[in-house]
Amino acid sequence: MTERPAQRTPNRQLAALIAEAGFSNAGLARRVDQLGLEHGLDLRYDKTSVTRWLRGQQPRGTTPALIAEVFTRRLGRRFTAQDLGLDACAPVYAGLEFAASPEEAVDIVGGLWRKDSGSHAELRKIAFSPAGLVVPSRDWLIGRPDDKVARSEAPRIPAQGRPAVRRPAAGPGQSTASARRGHIADRGPGQRVTGGDIAALRSVGELFRTLDDMYGGGHARQALVRYLEHECEPMLRGIYGEQAGRRLFAAAADLTRLAGWTSYDIAAHGLAQRYFVQALRLAQAAADRAYGAFVLVTMSRQAVYLGHGREAVQLARVAQQGVGTSVPPALQSLLHASEARGHGVLGEVRACTASLVRAERALETARPGDEVPHWARFFDEAQLADEFAHCHRDLQQFRAAAQHAERSLQLRAPVYARSRVFCKIVLATARLGLGELDEACRLAAEAAGQAAEMRSVRAVEYVRDFERRLEPYKDAAPARGYRDRVAAAMV
Repeated sequence: MTERPAQRTPNRQLAALIAEAGFSNAGLARRVDQLGLEHGLDLRYDKTSVTRWLRGQQPRGTTPALIAEVFTRRLGRRFTAQDLGLDACAPVYAGLEFAASPEEAVDIVGGLWRKDSGSHAELRKIAFSPAGLVVPSRDWLIGRPDDKVARSEAPRIPAQGRPAVRRPAAGPGQSTASARRGHIADRGPGQRVTGGDIAALRSVGELFRTLDDMYGGGHARQALVRYLEHECEPMLRGIYGEQAGRRLFAAAADLTRLAGWTSYDIAAHGLAQRYFVQALRLAQAAADRAYGAFVLVTMSRQAVYLGHGREAVQLARVAQQGVGTSVPPALQSLLHASEARGHGVLGEVRACTASLVRAERALETARPGDEVPHWARFFDEAQLADEFAHCHRDLQQFRAAAQHAERSLQLRAPVYARSRVFCKIVLATARLGLGELDEACRLAAEAAGQAAEMRSVRAVEYVRDFERRLEPYKDAAPARGYRDRVAAAMV
């Protein structure tokens, strides 16, 4: 790659950090290349490249930010390009940074929304990074709420600038001016955010949450991202007091987590991870510790899905440590159930069972009328039974898995259509494990037909997992019947 002309003096800051980290020149180059791959970049650095950096040459583009991220992960504290003696640069489009201030958090997440709402398909190809979970979760755990989030002046526009807002066309009988007045994306810099604006964010969140539950994350994900870009970001850059600001950041955190959740559902795992990290930072600005724990649980669930059981357990434990016993029983139960899922993936029977027992006991303490945050209301007896079923499936305890899956399906409301598909596949897998081939194939065929109606890669992958388990029985009549039913449903 092309470098800028060498500086006159060696880069002693970079040399000192290389020594502290214990890197060889080749080792640093290799880590920069590997990190580049996580961000969809094909870099070809080697030990000679690092030697040139040490002599004072400046790497171009996003490479300085990549180098800083390598040291951040290695040494466990945050570095910028300037800390390494490198020029200020375009930030690597990671989104894994846990911002130092609310203003920086808005810059980072706003950039993420804008890039995702455009035609940047490479964003959805970014790989998931287990190592990228460490610093944000630690910073959330030891961090404190921001002292001030109120804004009383026109917002600072990021250095890279913002694209022109796309204005809606006037509808029949509506003037262009009135169309503009009705579109919050056209609010001028420094316009005051009202309670109605924040309530609208909440209502939109519930709408998109319902669409996701019923039809899958791919159904309206792009609409959600564009809403964040054109409606939410102007609010975050507007004028608001301290109390309204906390509520605004809380609503933005919820929508950003949902954008991550829908990205996760379509298998855009690296992008989803970045949304989750930024939702965690927005929750910190909102001074909403409980919601931060919920975001960590979401990150834990993604790690479980991708087979990173150890990281899933650690995230669940950080969430538990971060809130203690100060959250409602339903959330306490969710935290323990998430840890159990991680232990289940790892095959740790005793630890998984202990976490499930804690989850069950926590939910038993819930009382009718308990105040539960709107985003945690999905976690009830049906969801806990679903968690039990997944854990027992992973531990190959198929009779228990079947019992809990059946209970979950009996209790689960139809609106949670995708979750019902997941649970039905878990039940089919359990029946297969118990040797009940006919019933297993019947259940799986039903679930496969329902999954075909959704835009959910996860739902499809659940079906494929069952089919992989069915492979030893492929010549049996029930398996052939299953394939015929599924083929007919796809027509």
